[in-house]
Amino acid sequence: MGLLQERFKNYREPQKYMEMGVYPYFRAISGKQGTEVEMEGQKVLMFGSNAYTGLTGDQRIIDAAKAALDKYGSGCAGSRFLNGTVDLHVQLEKELAEFEHKDDALCFSTGFFVNSGVLAVICGREDYIICDERDHASIVDGRRLSFAKQLKFKHNDMEDLEKLLQKCDPNAVKLIVVDGVFSMEGDLANLPEIVRLKKKYNASIMVDEAHGIGVFGKEGRGVCDYFGVTDDVDIIMGTFSKSLASIGGFVAADFDTINYLRHTCRTYIFSASNTPAATAAAMEALHIIRKEPERMQKLWETTNYALKRFREEGFEIGDTESPIIPLYVRDVDKTFLVTKLAFDNGVFINPVIPPACAPQDTLVRFALMATHTIDQVERGVQALKKIFVEQGIIKK
Repeated sequence: MGLLQERFKNYREPQKYMEMGVYPYFRAISGKQGTEVEMEGQKVLMFGSNAYTGLTGDQRIIDAAKAALDKYGSGCAGSRFLNGTVDLHVQLEKELAEFEHKDDALCFSTGFFVNSGVLAVICGREDYIICDERDHASIVDGRRLSFAKQLKFKHNDMEDLEKLLQKCDPNAVKLIVVDGVFSMEGDLANLPEIVRLKKKYNASIMVDEAHGIGVFGKEGRGVCDYFGVTDDVDIIMGTFSKSLASIGGFVAADFDTINYLRHTCRTYIFSASNTPAATAAAMEALHIIRKEPERMQKLWETTNYALKRFREEGFEIGDTESPIIPLYVRDVDKTFLVTKLAFDNGVFINPVIPPACAPQDTLVRFALMATHTIDQVERGVQALKKIFVEQGIIKK
């Protein structure tokens, strides 16, 4: 056995939970994603999906993807920089730029590649990248790849952010990077105050709208639009794998910034371009979201009902303001147990443990789609209430 294999032979943390019978990961779904799915031979309510618009099984999107597959084939066999651009990519970029009220946009093959690639090149050695401590892992990895000076402020703590800005060289680029909706806790970045600090300290702002698009703002444009600060946010990124029912991601900004990224961003230049089918699916989903505002209205009716019911039943749900509802457990082993018991009772939820959260903040994540019914939500609340009471997490 080599030194590399020797290093990992004692990594048995997953096996520990497998032996306990509570390992929750990599469960295979048989069929389309929806509000109910078949897993391991049983039907379960799906409250673990990021498909907020409920469009992943929409026939219009499936048909658009099929048509693109027939016309363009299964892949592009190269990067966008060289032979991998088709007219679908260009069209979608134009539509996304208009949607986000920016000059231009770039499409990437994953949302993770947007953050990890853009942040790696957008700031230089004498510049600063300033992140919220709960930013997504793709933001964390992107700033690690950057030569810029890296600062981190306490979650949504504007006083702490201002202290960091005061320490920066006033003549250097200062890029504040935040999630619009924080994906584990469901709360929103304080964008109005961040914009105020941007103007005070001559900084710039990048917002990750992965969980905001299709959920907040006019026509589902996201949290920047919801707060009315789009013009003051320099860079907006988003993903296709959530509300847009596909796979991929994009960044939108002014012409000059996009021109620079188009020719320097390594995850864009050196990665194969998104498949025509995935691109067409995302574009059709964007059209549907814009044409059907009732879809977002239904999402919020269901979300508000769920928030009310979880609070009534005594769950600790933190400061969430979105269809992401954290149900705090605050114990790693119990978090896995709760997830397993929920699955046994026909409810799929996601466990959130370190490094996705602090050890004392473990939770299960209950996420909603526009296609969930009130009855389905109530069934989920009742099943989870029974489990949380039995495990002593909440009172009866």
